[in-house]
Amino acid sequence: MVQKEIRKKTQVYGTIATLSAIVLVALIYTFGAVPVIFNPNVSPIKTFSSYEELKNFLIANTQGYSYYGGGPLDVKFFGARGVGPLPMPAPEYTLGLGSDQSYSTTNIQVAGVDEADIVKTDGNYIYVIANNSAYIIDANPQNARVLAKIAFNNTYLAGMFLSQDSNKLAVLGSRYGDPIYSGGPQYYGGSNGISSIYGIFVNNVETFINIYDISNKANPVLARNFTMSGSYFNSRMIGNYVYAVVSQPAYVVNETVILPRVYSKDNATDIAASGIYYTDVVDYNNYFGFTTFVGLNIADDAQEPANMTIMTGGASSMYVSLNDIYVTYPSSDGQGTAIYRVHINENTLTFEAQGKVPGSVLNQYSMDEYNGYFRLATTSWTNGPQQNNVYVLNMSLAVVGKLENLATGENLHSARFMGDKCYLVTFIKTDPLFVIDLSQPNAPKKLGELHIPGYSDYLHPYDETHLIGVGKETVEASEGDFAWYQGLKLSLFDVSNVNEPKQLSNYTIGDRGTDSPVLSDPKAFLFDKSKNLLVIPVNLAEIDKTAVAPGPSAYGTFVWQGVYVFRLTLNDGFVLRGNVTQMENNASSYPTFSSSDFYWMNSDYWISRALYIGNTLYTVSNGRVQLNSLENMALIAKINLS
Repeated sequence: MVQKEIRKKTQVYGTIATLSAIVLVALIYTFGAVPVIFNPNVSPIKTFSSYEELKNFLIANTQGYSYYGGGPLDVKFFGARGVGPLPMPAPEYTLGLGSDQSYSTTNIQVAGVDEADIVKTDGNYIYVIANNSAYIIDANPQNARVLAKIAFNNTYLAGMFLSQDSNKLAVLGSRYGDPIYSGGPQYYGGSNGISSIYGIFVNNVETFINIYDISNKANPVLARNFTMSGSYFNSRMIGNYVYAVVSQPAYVVNETVILPRVYSKDNATDIAASGIYYTDVVDYNNYFGFTTFVGLNIADDAQEPANMTIMTGGASSMYVSLNDIYVTYPSSDGQGTAIYRVHINENTLTFEAQGKVPGSVLNQYSMDEYNGYFRLATTSWTNGPQQNNVYVLNMSLAVVGKLENLATGENLHSARFMGDKCYLVTFIKTDPLFVIDLSQPNAPKKLGELHIPGYSDYLHPYDETHLIGVGKETVEASEGDFAWYQGLKLSLFDVSNVNEPKQLSNYTIGDRGTDSPVLSDPKAFLFDKSKNLLVIPVNLAEIDKTAVAPGPSAYGTFVWQGVYVFRLTLNDGFVLRGNVTQMENNASSYPTFSSSDFYWMNSDYWISRALYIGNTLYTVSNGRVQLNSLENMALIAKINLS
């Protein structure tokens, strides 16, 4: 096995293959006297003067007609190949009026900037997305039950936002219709005797934001709907304003540009070409897409939503502060990341700046805004082995400080910015945890590093001087420059001495093959320092060690799925309090099936989220919401979702 054994693919939040691009740009101002040390050629953002100018721009900036099946098509495709469905640490919990009424909330990156998720709670009710439906559940342990179910058809439900002040629930997603055939040559026949048709089909996708009045929890009422063409990319909520990003490829079909379209009741309106922003710099590898930003007040049904559209490349990651949206996309040469910033103020969206840095961004946690600067951690492969870098940009998105060539040849697995510090985890055979000082924006510097076995794919603040890491344990290979990953590893790091970070405690779960949703989706992570509570969903794999002693490359067999519940303190580290599963039986109860059969047959009951209200732990799967005691993990109730 080679080094790719421990490589982790870049994770991005969303999952729509036709996502295109994103975002914004243009006013430049400097911050203090900090010198600009990297200022790429950036063309100002402008709008098309006419529909014809838009069409001519698309035609002029591609390589010509596509070819399919040996003949030119009567369709040009300019769609970006986007990928998707990701300050001081944000509080990861919200306390109610008393200790018995405390409840957990979505694990978010920035305090005050909510993120859409499949589970929300207000401490009395739980709102769940499962089975292509949204459920409202009475969380009272004495009478827990489904109160209402909102069903959707042919949709991808991306998540929800909850506004307690206005009793509104926002459900976001994309709706898929049959593809629209848009011409081109046809070919019938084939070696298998089945007729085939070759041509271009235009994706028929719409993104919607449905706002429900949930004053009566048993009877939610659709209060308003916003729908437009394109695929859902990402979203946030600040106050009562939902900010959503929608992408669609830019097509020219039979000499006609398919423009983004907004639907209002029975009307459909194309976004005018004169309202679409773009730049003369063509850095998208001949792929273009329309990206629309939407600002919607879910508390005021009468206020018109704001929207604006940009034509750019394929978006990869998004970071949102209280005042700005940052979207990144990879440049066509694969050596850089373009960044756009849009300022947000309720329903006002304003393009501000455009910039570029070397390397690629791992995910949203590789980005941060702090004290008037934007910071990024990237990985690059320019002229040699892999390198890891940290860049500091001013609000004009010009680089004012940089620290490059960290851990050359190693993979970047995770990043976390906390105030004027940045923490990075890289890996090839051991795990260096780097502490980076950003107190001087123009002069970032490495303060300390810790080398231990294993790596962390997610870093979470315990407090201002301690971090929790979730990743994999590893064993160095004797036959090459790599390591074999093993079970799931939890680490507690002490970074109070920035020059000598330490691992205070660690805990390994299972054997090689053990996994957790947290590694790719931090919203599955539940931590509450005030309760000393840590809950991690786990897909457990174990090796039968009774027969032959396995080597480090041996995989375990799936035996269990559920959550591990820990007590976590600085003095005692990780102390297992118990675990909870929704699976009725284990694999040994199915003698006619292999464990892998059991693994897939029961996937509807894999726990993907956990939350608490008072002293009750609620676990959520596609098939059930289950209540267990936080005191002793005893089963309280099961709420089936059908």
